[in-house]
Amino acid sequence: MRLLSVAALLVAASSAHAAPQKFTLDPDHTVVAFTVEHVGYARVLGIFGDVSGTFVYDAETQMLRDVSVTIAAASVDTFHDARNEHVKKGDFLNTSAFPEMTFTAASGNPTGADAGTVTGDLTLLGQTHPVTLNVTLNKSAAYPFGHRRFVLGLSITAEITRSEWGMTYAVENGLVGDTVAIMIETEAMQME
Repeated sequence: MRLLSVAALLVAASSAHAAPQKFTLDPDHTVVAFTVEHVGYARVLGIFGDVSGTFVYDAETQMLRDVSVTIAAASVDTFHDARNEHVKKGDFLNTSAFPEMTFTAASGNPTGADAGTVTGDLTLLGQTHPVTLNVTLNKSAAYPFGHRRFVLGLSITAEITRSEWGMTYAVENGLVGDTVAIMIETEAMQME
């Protein structure tokens, strides 16, 4: 019986690679984090806790398409209540007027067996500009417990210049950096 279960998992795993499959970001295992310089002393860390997204991927050909990610802007957390409220206001994210940030991409480019880039459109504060993500595939396998779906473990980095989206508060006087480093860790589950 155990041998049959193992065989079934292997068949499921190999079939996950047979053709392009749709994946969804696991909300319990996805975090979007960022750092930005504060007065030149240190970088402030923040996260967004409400992230959803899907994409289509073929592991055999490394073909990627139909990337769509949505981040609830008000889910920002910089681990300081007063700063969180300021970041949500018009100086930064203006979450009342622009409640969502989105990233969409039509394709990606493999740069190695487990790495690639994805250039797409980031919409923030009502403006859309291109951003390139650097993607590393950490692991691809059937999940060992729980849902047992086929999962891609991904680490993603990027940098943006916030003033490109009109977020210029405290850039000129150097109090808040213009460059924002972005880090994303996610487990993307194959959809059933």
